[in-house]
Amino acid sequence: MTIKQLYNWHRKLSIIIAVPVLLWATSGLMHPLMTNMRPKVKQQSIQAQAVDTAMLKVPLQQVLQQSHIDSFTSMRLVNIGRFWFYQVKVPQFSGLLYFSTLNGKLLNNGDALYARYLAKQFLEGNGNAAGKDNMQHRHMAMPATAAASVPQAAAPAAEEDCCSAASSMANDTQGGAAINNVSFVEGFTSEYKPINHLLPVYRVDFARADGIRIYVETAQSRFAFAVDHNRAAFDTFFQLFHTWSWIQFLGSGKFAVEVGLALLAFLTAVAGLYLFFNTKSGKASGNTLVKARKRHRYTAVVASVFTLMFSFSGGYHAFTKLTRPEEKPQAVAQVFHTKNIQWDFARVSQALDDSTARIANIALVQMNGRPYWQILLLPAQQHMQAPAHHMDLMKDMKAAAPDIRYIDAGDYTQLPEGDRQYAVYLANMLGHHTVNEVQSSSQVTAFTDEYGFINKRLPVWKIAYAAHHDERFFVETTSGALAAHINNLDMYEGYSFALLHKHHFMDWAGKQVRDGSTIVAASLQILLVVVGLVLYFVRKKRLAQKQA
Repeated sequence: MTIKQLYNWHRKLSIIIAVPVLLWATSGLMHPLMTNMRPKVKQQSIQAQAVDTAMLKVPLQQVLQQSHIDSFTSMRLVNIGRFWFYQVKVPQFSGLLYFSTLNGKLLNNGDALYARYLAKQFLEGNGNAAGKDNMQHRHMAMPATAAASVPQAAAPAAEEDCCSAASSMANDTQGGAAINNVSFVEGFTSEYKPINHLLPVYRVDFARADGIRIYVETAQSRFAFAVDHNRAAFDTFFQLFHTWSWIQFLGSGKFAVEVGLALLAFLTAVAGLYLFFNTKSGKASGNTLVKARKRHRYTAVVASVFTLMFSFSGGYHAFTKLTRPEEKPQAVAQVFHTKNIQWDFARVSQALDDSTARIANIALVQMNGRPYWQILLLPAQQHMQAPAHHMDLMKDMKAAAPDIRYIDAGDYTQLPEGDRQYAVYLANMLGHHTVNEVQSSSQVTAFTDEYGFINKRLPVWKIAYAAHHDERFFVETTSGALAAHINNLDMYEGYSFALLHKHHFMDWAGKQVRDGSTIVAASLQILLVVVGLVLYFVRKKRLAQKQA
């Protein structure tokens, strides 16, 4: 192919990919701004508090039996204000059930009420009525080992209707925005997209001018996502211009289109670089068109470097989605039989063998056919009156490693390195591996290039195997969920997208500089396309005039 032929092909391909590149670059330019224009919430985490042992009056087994529940799949403790509840998942019910630890009474519509309670605290902090009640009664929390000696008078009277009181706290709107609607979300939607990972969640709509909605995961008392009118508009813009939701009707064909156009953009940039280094621009001699072309050449040679980066990484990313559909959320399913569960909080406390330990939560898990009490302890340095550091994963990019112990529910002995053992068990179950196949296991408390922010969950355990291209499972022990499953093939694409597309090679300078780098690169793409289109139509007009 001659230089002239290559030049003609370069011009034709440039026209074909001009609009797609303009759409991608414009939306890419807005993306860093979008991440910095998140709806403002007071906090994204709730400070754990020690379990009020005086409230644990009715054993779990008794509560479930009196409600005719023969089996369940998960259980943990949660509080609404000063009232504590057994949060139980049963197979025949999509949501979660809440039973008072004080009298065993079922909290009607408990899961939605707890979602309201969480969403209000995330949005407004502990300044609402429920938060104030919680703070006023925090002095009642006792060390775990003091369970047997807690005076019975410390608890509210048995006659007190704790469910009605908790319901009132969750519904209280004094000092805060009213709630318009609470809805259960079992699948991803155009607003709550797969990138958020967590399911099922509740969407809580607040009566505010900005139309803010908070998504919460009640099963882990976790903030999932927040969106208001502005963020929704940005998201819609990004979906239309960058991820091309307007051709969603093509199904997986959408990714084929993206791969094809990204490949054309890559080849166009390569051809442009070849022409730049193998041809010379003419002398301007006062000719404004020649001057403009010369400027375009030198602008293009810089911008084309980013074009190569964006088109390669974007095309590679779309190709992996075309060949390997996104995995659905997974967790290890467990079933417990009520008749086999014996609740003895005093023995659990004694098994910890730590007089200073404060229990923040208790859950029930199963490992190798045996049930264990999963005990989450408060950090040793956290005092009851100390202010909380409310985690923001997008800014912090890390989380503190929790102190989790495992007590055998049969003989009440503590399992050495229980959290690690449970993580290995979960990974083996999810990947159909054995303990002997495990190459390494380590706790991950910060997002990295390998396990990025896109995975949302922290902390997790990384369990590595030699099989299937050195596959690694990242599991969250508190939920039993698979946070990520990758191998070396995934890593190539992951590094490509993180470094070339999202400019994580600038992480050393901080998020603001990295965002600035992305904005500059995207702006150059826009400039390159606009100038190129102007030159094309000017040239076309002059040729038409000559022929006339």
